[in-house]
Amino acid sequence: MVDQPLEELLRDAERILADSGVWSPREDAETLAAHVLGLTESTLEPLLPVPAATAGELRALVARRAGRIPLGHLTGRARLGGIDVTVDEHVFVPRFPTELLLAWGLLAVEKTQAPVVVDLCTGSGAVALAVGHARPDAVVHAVDLDEAALACARGNAAARERAGDTPATVHRGDVTDPALLAGLNGRVDLVLANPPYVPEGTRLLPEWGEHHPRTAVFGGADGLEVIRAVVDCAARLLRPGGALAIEHGDAQIDVLPGLLQATGQFSGTEGHRDQENRPRYTTTFRKAQA
Repeated sequence: MVDQPLEELLRDAERILADSGVWSPREDAETLAAHVLGLTESTLEPLLPVPAATAGELRALVARRAGRIPLGHLTGRARLGGIDVTVDEHVFVPRFPTELLLAWGLLAVEKTQAPVVVDLCTGSGAVALAVGHARPDAVVHAVDLDEAALACARGNAAARERAGDTPATVHRGDVTDPALLAGLNGRVDLVLANPPYVPEGTRLLPEWGEHHPRTAVFGGADGLEVIRAVVDCAARLLRPGGALAIEHGDAQIDVLPGLLQATGQFSGTEGHRDQENRPRYTTTFRKAQA
């Protein structure tokens, strides 16, 4: 069989993905093509001849993406904060809104030497490892309860250490446990969290409602079950003046400030919107001691 020009394959893939309801058909087609060809999206050449076997591999991946399998679960990787991490079907794939939470957190500790940072509900470990990559002097701890997520996070942490980043420590732990990381009580400069926050029963796109682990997506009847525990945990771990950023959905934007205020431990609370102007994360600071 003859080789086929890449652009022809991309046009076919874009059409198939668009017909299936994928929201970024061209971008996803290019990502899948780059994955199959061992290239980056920026180096794809329209006239590149693609061997028949490779073209078949690409078509098979496009068919799976058209079935609404998450892109990261097909390529086995995701990018956040300038690093790539491995992901699989057992973990949450980091999403682009989390870049903003990460950026806010890094800015919050910009002037802090050797900041102690805790990433709760770490999943693949992407947020924690992105912090470590950006701040080699940071002491980074990542926490999750799910065994599959922990295995993924530990593998990613080892890979980043081999790449030259400062090691991050991955802990098995439950954010509802009052003894979690007790040795860090009052010593943490920054807590970041992207917990499960979707209310049970919410209808989601298939990528999230069908093909992600439910425990990584749904957060109880109101979506606040894990968030409440994150707030209490952060109040205990943070030093006076320490920063907290929690990712959430539309449903929590008006409720979370009240939860933070009710602890009596936070001030300077602010809600933030994502790249699509949707409520996405809330930030606050541990009150200074009187």
